[in-house]
Amino acid sequence: MLKIQTLNKIDQDGLQVFPSSKYEISGEILTPDAILLRSFSMHEMELPATLKAIARAGAGVNNIPIDRCTDKGIVVFNTPGANANAVKELVIAGMLLASRDITSGIAWAQTLKAEGDKVPSLVEKGKAVFGGIELKGKTLAIIGLGDIGVLVANVAQALGMKVIGFDPFITVDHAWKLDQSIVRSESIEGCLSQADFITLHVPLMDATRGLINTEKISVMKDGVKILNFARGELVVNKDVITGIENKKIACYVTDFPDASVLNVPGIIPIPHLGASTNESEINCAIMAANQLIDYLENGNIRNSVNFPKAVMDRTGCARIVIANRNIPTMVSQITSILAQDNINIANMLNRNKNEIAYNIIDTDCGNMPDDLKSKIESIEGVLMVRILS
Repeated sequence: MLKIQTLNKIDQDGLQVFPSSKYEISGEILTPDAILLRSFSMHEMELPATLKAIARAGAGVNNIPIDRCTDKGIVVFNTPGANANAVKELVIAGMLLASRDITSGIAWAQTLKAEGDKVPSLVEKGKAVFGGIELKGKTLAIIGLGDIGVLVANVAQALGMKVIGFDPFITVDHAWKLDQSIVRSESIEGCLSQADFITLHVPLMDATRGLINTEKISVMKDGVKILNFARGELVVNKDVITGIENKKIACYVTDFPDASVLNVPGIIPIPHLGASTNESEINCAIMAANQLIDYLENGNIRNSVNFPKAVMDRTGCARIVIANRNIPTMVSQITSILAQDNINIANMLNRNKNEIAYNIIDTDCGNMPDDLKSKIESIEGVLMVRILS
């Protein structure tokens, strides 16, 4: 029986993916084979010796100690694209909120309750204060053309906006999904300088932390509107507030508010609603569950943030999966041990990602020697060995 520990409430549609005959699921499990979570912070948590994988039902993994997991051979999964549509729709809503003073207009209308029959005339008289602009014909800059960025780009283009994007690491799959009229910029500064609206869709890492700062703001158009539905730390809030005070920035919409941006004119704080839809939570939970099952039962890896993608159909009697440092002679050392035990390799896959390599080996031998796992683990640089029947 494989054990799954849940650290957050996970949608039942996702939990039901796990066959009850093979899996035990609970938040109280102390020796889990895998952990399934959403936003729970694991940074102060001791990682159980039994832990083989962690799946985040969502895209961001800042709440997971990635480096510690990698050193222990623990595969960390996320669910990119599962909540993309939900975020896309909120980005469009954010652009509308930024372009027309809808929130202030609603708040003002609520104050007219006591005016009775005068309300319609007062609305007509006062509405001009809350005017704005249309999206059609405006230029939208999208920083990051991944799952969400591509969806936003295509919808914005359909709304009649001119769309330019910047992403030096765009994948072929994502490029194929972009509408042909969308222009790719060669530099982030070139992209930002043309935009009436800017929306961020890049992951948070050292290279992107504080991406929107005084320097970047200086190249933007006066009256630009900035949207952040990616991660709060991508933006230096004090620099944006200064930009608003100087009339450089007309509006900042953020899904990651902290105290510094609350009650600031020109800033619309949204309480992290990007993926908060029923459909998104279901999609993320199902995707995370399926990835854990395929890894625990077959050793296949899809959508890992710290291990390479490695997927191979089962062809042999027994399967060996090995994670190791990406250094020379590792494969030859592993295969030598198999040869010494007269284990024939039916099929083999070797993949690497940065400093980590991952091997899937299908064998013709159904009965593995009792000491095989320990022999492979004794190779310097090996992080994890699993033998799957």
